[in-house]
Amino acid sequence: MLDGDDKLCQSVRTVQQRRTPRTTPRLAQTKVSCLWNQPDAVLNYQAAVSLHSHTNRSKESLHFVPKFAESHPLLKWALERKVKTSTVAVNFPKAYWTPPLSPELSFTAEREQIENQLGLQALVALTDHDNIEAPLALRAEPANGEIPFAFEWSVPFENAIFHLGIHNLPSRQVHSIMADLSAYTENPASRNLAELLEMLDDLPEVLVVFNHPLWDLYGMGRQEFLGVVDRFLDNYVRYIHAFELNATRSCDENHGVIELSDRWQRLMISGGDRHGCEPSGAVNLTKSQSFGEFAHEIRVQKLSHVLFMPQYANSLLLRTIQTLLDVIREYPEFGAERRRWDDRVFHPSRSGIGDVPISTMWRGSPAFIERTFSLVRILERGAVRRALARVLPGRSDLELKSDILEFSPEEVVYETSL
Repeated sequence: MLDGDDKLCQSVRTVQQRRTPRTTPRLAQTKVSCLWNQPDAVLNYQAAVSLHSHTNRSKESLHFVPKFAESHPLLKWALERKVKTSTVAVNFPKAYWTPPLSPELSFTAEREQIENQLGLQALVALTDHDNIEAPLALRAEPANGEIPFAFEWSVPFENAIFHLGIHNLPSRQVHSIMADLSAYTENPASRNLAELLEMLDDLPEVLVVFNHPLWDLYGMGRQEFLGVVDRFLDNYVRYIHAFELNATRSCDENHGVIELSDRWQRLMISGGDRHGCEPSGAVNLTKSQSFGEFAHEIRVQKLSHVLFMPQYANSLLLRTIQTLLDVIREYPEFGAERRRWDDRVFHPSRSGIGDVPISTMWRGSPAFIERTFSLVRILERGAVRRALARVLPGRSDLELKSDILEFSPEEVVYETSL
């Protein structure tokens, strides 16, 4: 049986066998490296780009909770009991949690990883869901004027919602653009999606990335979901500049993105998708010194060098557990309004006007939740983590070897024979 490594390499070799060399035109070329087995990958680059990183300004839906509870009888019983005794009608679709780190701390985590581990200039895009509050807050400081306006746009299409990373919006148009894109998210019938995407594509320094394109976020089922993805791309792929290799997704899903990008002739680009405290598990290496130059590198030169960071060599399950621990941890150094986990989870208020932290809606969190979280927190103990690391060895979820997908602009350009 092939492990994640072998399956992915086999997938890429199959893609490469379908390619024929030619000199023109220049088509999408992607190089993928892993820092843990190619430490010299950063040589001859000036900067690294952190894309797709979330702050406490992101609203992360809790719609999945009832469905998750269905497969866990004890949790289902406790949840139903709490819902019945609650004085407020529980609304999971409208409830949400927020990541722990502020825009300032998120930006610092990404910048310091790039500067300290790679020795490169850091270009950091904070991409919260459907808002630009993080870059607005950071750009209030004159020294942060180059931080790009970026966000993760929720795009309803048929019965799915896709996420597009929108990077480097022009400051003079950012508010009007956000108003138009937000209006589509709220009511797709109110706007023409092709016109909105064409408008973004007409801005030469803007980058549009299809984030985790194969993540069936709402559990539609593989075949149905892939059909929706194909119809979406058939209509709009000409406006999308790159597909994301996501550092929080599985081997199967990411090698599926490799096949998808080959079929639709699009670059692959990095996406950290960080929601906890650990910095992004993937960045892009670049010779650019600004986001505008990086957008040109992707859109015009059609070159991308994805670098997976050492933490991505660890078990994906362990990294997911770590993010959960970051989310439920108490942070004494934070302000009182976001210190505990229930200060960072929100629900429609009793009046129905606005959302409030659930910590304001009870005298103390339910005992069954605290007991569950206490068990989860055992995983923070060093001995337990070491034991799990032995049981769940690293690099089994996704190993992208440095030579599996290369570009060599001076020598050869490839096109796919479909």
